[in-house]
This record gives sequence, C-alpha cells and structure tokens, in this order.
Amino acid sequence: MQRVFYGWWIVASGFGLELLIGAFLFHAYGAYAVLLREEFGWSKTMLSAAFSMARAESGILGPIQGWLTDRFGPRALIRVGMVIFGLGLLLFSRIEGPVAFFLTFFMMAIGTSLGGYLPISVAIVTWFRRRRSLALSISGMGMALGGLLTPIVVTSLSRFGWRWTAFASGIVVLVIALPLAQLMRHPPERYGLTPDGEPRQADDVAARPVETRSYTAREAMATPAFWYISVGHAAALLVVSAVMVHMVIHVTERLGYSLQQAGAVVALLTVMQLTGQLTGGWLGDRFSKRWICAGCMLGHAAALMVLGLATAFWMVLLFAVLHGLSWGMRGPLMAAIRADYFGSGSFGMISGVSSMVIMFGMMLGPLVAGILADRTGSYVPGFSVLAACAAAGSVAFVLARRPAAR
Repeated sequence: MQRVFYGWWIVASGFGLELLIGAFLFHAYGAYAVLLREEFGWSKTMLSAAFSMARAESGILGPIQGWLTDRFGPRALIRVGMVIFGLGLLLFSRIEGPVAFFLTFFMMAIGTSLGGYLPISVAIVTWFRRRRSLALSISGMGMALGGLLTPIVVTSLSRFGWRWTAFASGIVVLVIALPLAQLMRHPPERYGLTPDGEPRQADDVAARPVETRSYTAREAMATPAFWYISVGHAAALLVVSAVMVHMVIHVTERLGYSLQQAGAVVALLTVMQLTGQLTGGWLGDRFSKRWICAGCMLGHAAALMVLGLATAFWMVLLFAVLHGLSWGMRGPLMAAIRADYFGSGSFGMISGVSSMVIMFGMMLGPLVAGILADRTGSYVPGFSVLAACAAAGSVAFVLARRPAAR
C-alpha cells in the first residue's frame, strides 16, 4: 500500500489551524461586536479601531516574523502563536473596559499571526510545486469552514453569553492547536523527501516542474511585480476586513434582521468561499493566477456595492455568493503567485515584508466603513469607497507580470 505523501499532512495541519482561527476569531468577531455594543455602548469606530490596531501588528512585525519563520521553521512559531491566541481568548472573557479589550484583542492578533497564514504558507510552498495552488486552497479551506461554525458560535453567544463562549473557545484552541502544530515539518529535503513526493530518479527529472530561482527579499522588492501584488492584496483585504467587522452589524442594525439570520449569511458566504477555493486551486495550477485574481477583485467590488444598497434579504444572499466566491478563489493564489514569481528560498521574509503593505488594507477597511457609518448613519458611503479601491486592485493584479528571468 502506497504511503500518503507527508506534504498532505502539512496541509491537514494547516487546515485545522486555520479552522480554529476562522471559527473563534475572524468569522466570530462581527457577532461579538454586536454584543459588545449592547453591553458597553461602544461605537462602530471603536470596534473597528480594535480590529485595525490588531492587524497593524502583522505589518509591523511581518519582516521579523518572516525572518523567524525562515530561520527556525514554521512549527516553532505556530506553537508559540497558538498558545498566545488561546490565552488571549481566556483573558478576553474577563474584560471590563476598552483598555483591556484592546490589549486582549491585540494579544489574540499576535497569536493568530504567529500561528496562522504566514508560517503555514511557508511550510506548504516548500512541500509542493506542481500542486501548490491546490494544496494552499485546501489548507485555506479551514479558514472558510470556520465560517460554517459561525451559527454554532452565535447560538453559544445567545444562550451562554459572550464571556463563557470566549473562555470555552480559548480552551478548545489550547487543547487542539498544539497537537496540530506537531505535524508541521520543514523543508521536505530534511526528511529525505522531495516536493510533491516526486521520485528522485534521474530519468524522471525532466517531468518535474522547474522551481523558480529563489529571490532574496531585497531582490523581490526591486521588481514591480512585488509591489503590484502587495497593493492588489491590500485592496482585497480592505473589503475582507470591513466585511468581517461590519457585515453582521449592518445586517442586524441597519437592515433589521436577527443575529441568527446574519449567522446564516455568514454560513452561505462560507459555502461559497469553500467552492471558490476548490475551483481557484484547480484553476490556479492551470491558468494565469494574476488574471484570476484580477477578476476576483471585480467580484469583491460588486459584492460590496450589493451589500451597501441591499433592500431585501435576497440581495444580502447575493452579496454572500459574490464575496464568498471571490474571496475563496483569490485567497490561496496570494501565496502561490509569490512563490511562483520569487521561489521558496526566502518566501517567509518576502511575505513578511509584503505584509507591511498589506496591513494598510486590513487596518483601513474597517476604519473607513466604521467612521463613515458613524458620521453619515449609513454604510453606503464607506462600502462605495472600498468597492472603488477593490476595482483599482484589479488593475494592480493585471500589471503584476512575472519578473524577467535573470
């Protein structure tokens, strides 16, 4: 019986870790925000600022995190990150004011950054070449599947309250994440394996995909493609982060639907995201990644406009379909296109430096939507501005051509 290539265990570990982060923080934050507003009376701007401040750490610490990942390997960072994330949830359950809220949320953000997307992507891109997009897509499905658990989290929030739910979530993270981190290995050559599990025989070499020459971070930054990809990625996260923070508030407060109906929208969005990831992973291994990303950015823009102008529940559902498919198809290609263009040798550092640009999207998206909603009483102005930025991001991906061979 043929053994399963160990790279797929790396993918399974990444899937599980992303699932925990998605279920207990990113997809759940909008529901927590509704209850925090009810209990403390905090404004949309303040709740947006917490999310934005927390994402600033990924940009500020990105290069350091990238260097640490390349230096010590993904497993070490993931262990530390998941412990910090779990403890952050436990402390979050005890907050009594805005200072404690900001500190604990920042702690959770650091944990999910150290234990999430970047180190997982570093591990996967070194284990896969031929099926890199598919592997990243399957791992990223964990984050999307976390959205399917949102109705369960919402039920817990409604029945047991946000404090008990946060505490229980922290325990689950600590119990499950550390064993998952143990599955991580890096790189395959250290364990006598090759990317994709390809045979080592000389007569098979011609059949293998050729790895792009690995760029250093400095060399990558000297190419226009690095900056176009970073700007396009930042534009995408303007929309994604704004939706994470404000969608549930908009659907419940502005449109008058229940928290349970908002949870159903998140679940549909997740199903569409999963569909998009499977489709995007398959397409990304066969067709131009930058053109796929450019099309997805137009999908993000259209989805946000539909949400802002929604006057009926079917329009909210249409938003979930458009945004979920666009997010799912584009998401895993962000790491894949960088690895294709710049190689895997310094992938952690290159991704870390790129995160300094990307962080502006994660920071500004919720703030723009929140500030304009507080000042105008409507999400339409903020969502319109962000939709225009997403359309501009489509142009950035079109311009992100592969660097010329040197």
